[in-house]
Amino acid sequence: MAGDSTAAEGGTRARPMTREEKRVILASSAGTIFEWYDFYLYGSLAAIIGAQFFSSFPEATRNVFALLAFAAGFLVRPFGALVFGRLGDMVGRKYTFLMTILIMGVSTFLVGILPGYETIGWVAPVTLIALRMLQGLALGGEYGGAVVYVAEHAPHGRRGFFTSWIQTTATLGLLLSLMVILSVRSFVGEEAFAAWGWRIPFILSIFLLAISVWIRLQMEESPAFKKMKEEGTHSKAPISEAFGQWKNAKFALIALLGLTAGQAVVWYTGQFYALFFLQSILRVDMFSANVLIAWSLILGTAGFVVFGTLSDRIGRKPIILAGCLLAALTYFPVFKTITAIANPALNKAQQSTEVIVTADIERDCSFQFNPTGTVKFTSSCDVLKAALARSSVNYTAKQGTTGTVASVSVGGTVIQSYDASKLSGDELKSTAAAFTKQLNEALAGAGYPAPGKPHPDTIKLKGFFDIFNAQAFPLVLILTYLVLLVTMVYGPIAAALVELFPTRIRYTGMSLPYHIGNGWFGGLMPATAFAMIAQTGDIYYGLWYPIVIAMMTFVIGLMFVPENHKKDIFADQKHAG
Repeated sequence: MAGDSTAAEGGTRARPMTREEKRVILASSAGTIFEWYDFYLYGSLAAIIGAQFFSSFPEATRNVFALLAFAAGFLVRPFGALVFGRLGDMVGRKYTFLMTILIMGVSTFLVGILPGYETIGWVAPVTLIALRMLQGLALGGEYGGAVVYVAEHAPHGRRGFFTSWIQTTATLGLLLSLMVILSVRSFVGEEAFAAWGWRIPFILSIFLLAISVWIRLQMEESPAFKKMKEEGTHSKAPISEAFGQWKNAKFALIALLGLTAGQAVVWYTGQFYALFFLQSILRVDMFSANVLIAWSLILGTAGFVVFGTLSDRIGRKPIILAGCLLAALTYFPVFKTITAIANPALNKAQQSTEVIVTADIERDCSFQFNPTGTVKFTSSCDVLKAALARSSVNYTAKQGTTGTVASVSVGGTVIQSYDASKLSGDELKSTAAAFTKQLNEALAGAGYPAPGKPHPDTIKLKGFFDIFNAQAFPLVLILTYLVLLVTMVYGPIAAALVELFPTRIRYTGMSLPYHIGNGWFGGLMPATAFAMIAQTGDIYYGLWYPIVIAMMTFVIGLMFVPENHKKDIFADQKHAG
């Protein structure tokens, strides 16, 4: 067993992993890929799902609501970590695996057959959010179980290498979901995909579920857990022991603030926010954006294993913290370069045209973050800011006199907004149409691409291999750099978390800080960044969110995170730190 044969620090050389242990780790990784595939389908199709299930709301509100429905799955992940972590530490790793994959797979399949808002009304979005929360609960128990299971099979001195394969599963699951989406889109066509074809990837997950269940039925229980169970040393109250005793709880807090919070925002910025930025901010078509991200994942995924292996030699802490620091220092120039290459016309207009909003900021301008999707923003300032955000216009706001009706100056041309709360019926429609026409003409005259109509200079790929040109290839390289930052912070994180907690509470202890970090700090990143952009009129302002959190993790991690990469995680049933 792994626990019996692991060499203590400074002892004899650890034995190589057996064929059986390799098979178990491969099976665990394969099942986790399928589970991440299920979870990421929604993130990749958030815009289309928003149109299907939140069609009664305005477009801007619909986008925020769709992103928050995506985030709902992340918000409940810590609760899944507590529920399934407790079961995993008390009953066993294998049975928890089976429960999480069944919940995830069935929930994903049901999303594929769930009628939209036009068919069953408000029941559709409510049911969708409930299914998303079930997915989040299942994922909350999945990751910790997979990582602990693999770590408890790995030979001493190679935990970083073996757990790094689990770290690849999240990215491979995203890549698999993108590949299935691209294939279905190409087969059924754009219109059919938007209408009903988007359901096919969800429905296909039932086959992945069958494969995953079969794989997990072949798996044996963790040798470390079996040994602990036989000796009667397992915890009877893992939650209270992990978080109710300061000697363990302090490491959960350190893990959250000094490791997983920064890791999470770097991860979601490099994969999800990059995709969102291309599509929603730079208005790159969905196919091209997905192909660019897919290629960056293909090129960068090996970094998980490279940095996981390197962490066995030099430690987990320096690699993770270096990734956080690099991200904080380079995000602004990287995303500005993405804009310049992907949408040159938009970039040129932003650089050459001064756009100034004049309004009664204190009384007329709201923070347009709408978690329920029911708030109507009707003031002249809010109408104007929403219109500029839809066109990805960078602007500065200037305080006007009290009661000023908001207006915008685009390169010297002034367009006055309107107060939608004071108009109704045909008058509201005609006023809105006239305002939109004036604004679009002024923006077009300043070089801004027309909203909803990508400029000819905006990148547009014809096929999956259409990346070897002067515009696409540099973008792929830049996006691959973002993925490599992800691999730096994420590749060694599993081993680092495993080494912080003893076997008896390892599943519970590591799962909660991981899922608070990734579920809350990371999962809320797209919606938070979008609201920050709308508030400030700066398409790059949302990057301050991951930058500040990454720097916080760098400082706290540098000061408080212990380096345990040489410790024998089975030698001491007390604390590994």
